[in-house]
Amino acid sequence: MKNISSILLVFCGLFFACNNKPSVQWVVSTPEFSWKPQNADSIKFIDGDVFDAEADILNPKQTIDGFGTCFNELGWTSLSALNDADREAVMKELFEPGTGANLTICRMPVGANDFSRNWYSYNETDGDFEMKNFSIDNDKETLIPFIKNALKYNSALQIWASPWSPPTWMKYNKHYACQALDNPFFDLSFTNGLQPGQEGREGTNMFIQEDAYFKAYALYFSKFIEAYRSENISISMVMPQNEFNSCQPFPSCTWLSSGLNRFVGEYLGPAMEKLGVELMFGTMERPTPAMVDTLLQDPKSGKYIKGVGFQWAGKYAIGAIHENYPDIKIYQTEQECGNGQNDWELCRYSWDLMKHYLNNGTNVYEYWNTSLEEGGMSRWGWRQNSLVTVNKADKTYKFTYEYYLLKHLSHYVLPGAQRLATSGSFSNLLVFKNTNNSYVIVIQNDKDTEITPSVKIGEYVIAPTLKPNSFNTIVIG
Repeated sequence: MKNISSILLVFCGLFFACNNKPSVQWVVSTPEFSWKPQNADSIKFIDGDVFDAEADILNPKQTIDGFGTCFNELGWTSLSALNDADREAVMKELFEPGTGANLTICRMPVGANDFSRNWYSYNETDGDFEMKNFSIDNDKETLIPFIKNALKYNSALQIWASPWSPPTWMKYNKHYACQALDNPFFDLSFTNGLQPGQEGREGTNMFIQEDAYFKAYALYFSKFIEAYRSENISISMVMPQNEFNSCQPFPSCTWLSSGLNRFVGEYLGPAMEKLGVELMFGTMERPTPAMVDTLLQDPKSGKYIKGVGFQWAGKYAIGAIHENYPDIKIYQTEQECGNGQNDWELCRYSWDLMKHYLNNGTNVYEYWNTSLEEGGMSRWGWRQNSLVTVNKADKTYKFTYEYYLLKHLSHYVLPGAQRLATSGSFSNLLVFKNTNNSYVIVIQNDKDTEITPSVKIGEYVIAPTLKPNSFNTIVIG
């Protein structure tokens, strides 16, 4: 009798152990509310071999290094309109580990970009090849306090940098812009001061292709790294040029791949290696993998390049680059920037971007504008979206739909997580496995009615009922 009792106890223990649900968290965002925890007990755990989607836990894909945003001047000036307590609340939510967005890898410009206060570089002294007049004094008013405020909440935050334009005296047209402000997409009441005859064009080198200028520009990068180190800010990586194909009415500089190849292989690569700073190629905004191949296959420049950054139409090149160079890191360097409306429809589009980039091997996913005043107007008349909007008149702020969408991933998908490929009839989801063995499912219901998709992950099959028009994050384990 004693033996039978023991067997029954063992059997019952195994039965209940096998049928115990794992710990589950569930949070939902819709147009009506954001980041609302749900009752995870309502999620059904079902048996059977029929399900709508299955995560492949045996063949994990790329490692996720992190999520981030960009430090722009207008981000800091907008946040500076808030009282100290509110500004600190925003920065804590964005950067403090375990609190909000958990942002871990962020971008900054080298000199002016389209969301700086105005045009500037770190040295506008014509012919100063030795960089005697190099100065980051402008950044001490905006970018440096912005970054230091973020580092206060996450001292391990990684910062990387890229220029939009070199100093004007290093360019053939002697101007920071490439084209006049005559595009109706921009507010034409703004001006950039470009004169007739100064216009550039795509498919040309606007940077002066001479040894003295290449040497000076590599020194300019080195001075930038060293100046920021003197401010106790470490720049871990640089890219040589933002959108090197794009002739823009704001700070920009077109290059040919051959010009960048020479600069990277002979000048910038050795300079950054000497300082212990990684170099990546980008940012790449065209759908042409051959533009990247030029550098990656060159023995001089290829040895320095640790990865490639893609944005805008560059998203159509990442699949081929990831397939051909599986060991190269891939950064999504700038989520497409919207129109200043920060509405739900663009948030839905941003989800499609996330799926595309992450399903094609992206290791780092980054948003663009951290914070802007309501309406999102740039110095050059371009309205864009942001994670935070600030009402300067009444000193209030809001987190946008896109912020919460980013948080649906970045709060739970931690550095070191691996993406899991999925198969089945339902594909509107992303799945990851964290280093602590928890699974993160980010899933959208894009219908106007509830749906209950079944998803198999390892030994579990879950069937959550998803609210209409919603983003959901479910964490198992």
